Amino acid sequence: MSVPAKDDLRNPLKRARGLGSAKSGVGHFWWQRVTAVLLVPLVAWLLGLLLSFVGADLATVQAAIARPWNAIALALFAIALFWHAKLGIQVVIEDYVHARGAEIALQLLVTLACALGALASLYAIGRIALLA
Repeated sequence: MSVPAKDDLRNPLKRARGLGSAKSGVGHFWWQRVTAVLLVPLVAWLLGLLLSFVGADLATVQAAIARPWNAIALALFAIALFWHAKLGIQVVIEDYVHARGAEIALQLLVTLACALGALASLYAIGRIALLA
């Protein structure tokens, strides 16, 4: 049996099974941060847009959403929001759900819910923007 290197911090069982880093966590970490940073100005913009709607009638709101930059920003907001939510909930499930079957089912459910939420949001934005 070989002697483990000093920098090998795996426990003996993990070392025997050959288990180590899957090398995929860094990408997940960065995408979560990128979506968070993207959401900061988009949330500020959305709050300003919503405040501008106070006292406005339906036609004014539809016309504002139909403006190309507003529709694009709303679409970016929806995509970033649901992607960020999926990444965050994925981490919670990985950390706290220990039954493999339940973990897989929940991951699939979260992915499906976030995809459907994003698609429904994009459909609604597109319908307002294109039919206004």
